[in-house]
Amino acid sequence: MSQAATQNASKLRELAGPCRLCPRECGADRPAGETGHCGVAAAALVGSAGPHWGEESVLVGRGGSGTIFFAGCNLLCCFCQNSGLSHGREGVEVSADELASKMLGLERAGCVNVNFVTPTHFAHVVAEAIMTARAGGLAVPVVYNCGGYESVEALRHLEGLVEIYMPDAKTLSAEFSRKALGAKDYPERMREALGEMHRQVGDLEVSGGVARRGLLVRHLVMPGMTRDSENVIGFLADLSDGTFVNVMGQYRPCYRADSVAGLERRPARAEISAARAFARDKGLRMAD
Repeated sequence: MSQAATQNASKLRELAGPCRLCPRECGADRPAGETGHCGVAAAALVGSAGPHWGEESVLVGRGGSGTIFFAGCNLLCCFCQNSGLSHGREGVEVSADELASKMLGLERAGCVNVNFVTPTHFAHVVAEAIMTARAGGLAVPVVYNCGGYESVEALRHLEGLVEIYMPDAKTLSAEFSRKALGAKDYPERMREALGEMHRQVGDLEVSGGVARRGLLVRHLVMPGMTRDSENVIGFLADLSDGTFVNVMGQYRPCYRADSVAGLERRPARAEISAARAFARDKGLRMAD
C-alpha cells in the first residue's frame, strides 16, 4: 500500500483513543481497555466470517459475499435484528493480522468481495487488516457495510482502502433518530458521511453482474414513516441521479422495538410499494 494509506491507518489508530471514530466522540481510551458507547474496547471482536448469499445480487455474484460480522455498534438501535452482536457483543477477539487472514481465506473460498459488517468502531483495525491483506495478494473489493452514522474525518482516512461503501440511510427525522437510534444528529451526520463516501468512490460500478467500486445505499422502510422514506430517497436522488439504492421491506419488530410507539408492527405492503415506486420515479438505480 502507499505511504498515504499507511499514514491514514496510523491516524485511525489515534482516533481510537480518546475515541473519535464516530460522531459520538465519546472520548473513551479504548486502547487502554475502556469501552466506548459501542460497548467495546479497541480490539476487534468478530461474531462470524463466511460466504453470505443473502446480500444484494451485485454483492453475491457466483461465490457469495465474504461477510465478516463485528460485535458492538456505535448506534445500538432499539429495533436491531442482530442484537446479539450489536447489544450483546458476542464475538471473538482478533488482531489485524488475524483479520487479514480471514479476508484472504474468504477470497480463496471464492467470495467476490470482503464485506465488513458494522465496522465503524473498529475502523482502525480494519484499515490495518486491509493493508496486510492487500500486501498478501487480496484482489477482491472491500465493502464497508455500515449504519451511516459516520465521522467524515475517519472516512477520509479510509480513502484508498475501501472500494465499495454500503451505508444505511435510515432516516431524516431527528425525533425518530433520538428515540430509536439514540442519536438525534443522525440525519445530519448521515448526509455528510454519504457525501464523503460518494466523493471517494462515486456511483456504483457493476461489471459482469458484480459490484466493483462505488456507493450502494440501503434504506429500510419503517412502519408509518412513508414521508420520511420519501425524504431519504429525495436526498439520495440529490446526491446523484446514479445512486444505487436497495429499498428494503424486511423490517420486523425485534429486540426492544416496542419501546418506540409505532414500531411494534411490520410496514404494510402498500408502504413498501410506495417507497419503491417513489425511488423509481426519482430515477434511482434499484438493487435487488
